[in-house]
Amino acid sequence: MKIGLGTAQFGLNYGISNLLGKTSAEEVEKILEVAIRNGVSFIDTAPGYGTSEEILGKKILHDSIFQIITKTPKFSDNSITKDDVEMLEKTFLQSISKLNKASVYGLLVHNADDLLSENGDLLIKKMQELKSQNLVKKIGVSIYNGEQIEKILDSYPIDLIQVPINVLDQRLLFSGYLHKLKKFNIEIHARSIFLQGLLLMNPEHVSSFFNSIREHLKIYHEFILSKGITPIQAALNFVTQLTDIDVVLVGINNHQQLKEIFLASTDSCPISSQEFAQFALTDKFILNPGYWRL
Repeated sequence: MKIGLGTAQFGLNYGISNLLGKTSAEEVEKILEVAIRNGVSFIDTAPGYGTSEEILGKKILHDSIFQIITKTPKFSDNSITKDDVEMLEKTFLQSISKLNKASVYGLLVHNADDLLSENGDLLIKKMQELKSQNLVKKIGVSIYNGEQIEKILDSYPIDLIQVPINVLDQRLLFSGYLHKLKKFNIEIHARSIFLQGLLLMNPEHVSSFFNSIREHLKIYHEFILSKGITPIQAALNFVTQLTDIDVVLVGINNHQQLKEIFLASTDSCPISSQEFAQFALTDKFILNPGYWRL
């Protein structure tokens, strides 16, 4: 399994545990140096991540080893129009220009509901066209739940999918969707493995929004402490045990955090998947940060 770099923090104030704000351009350069030294090859970005693409374009060499994945813009209506398709192409071409790349590894529909809306097939057709022009190697979608996966597999041929999975959110594991995606030979990238930092925070310090699971988080932290591992080690080792996942995306604010992640990823884990299963939740209002009211 490979570790990839999430870059929302490069262009936005992102993550509930982020007290440092947007990552500076100088710090991005240090992060990329650490990434290169540790064999990172995937970088995930999006036009919706503020200035992330521009910063990456200035800091990444044109012939670098990095495989870049970017995403579609936000579409405003419930039905995809020809104007939306034109915007997809225009935004994508702007993305590769900002990134200083002739092509990228992946292009994902940022919001799976866009693909599932009326005339969503127009988006895939345009993405296939970009792929046929060798501007992108793999096309796919970023999803939030198994229902979206089922509908997409029934309708569209995709190469790559980005899924949320972590100790609290094991829905795609229990439902068998991870294994099903692999049967379709779809490359799987895991995101939200720290759940925007929630899994790394002291439960006493989390927002009152999480009062309903505060005790659950305390029990989880006491459990991993009893096993002699840190929250970062636990979060990483949970997902690295999942053999269907190809790339684990991590979001960080500085190069020291990335060093910690690489150190943690090399440690063996005394916790089995069966033991991790007891901490899974099903409440979408907790598992999907889009519902958070902080």
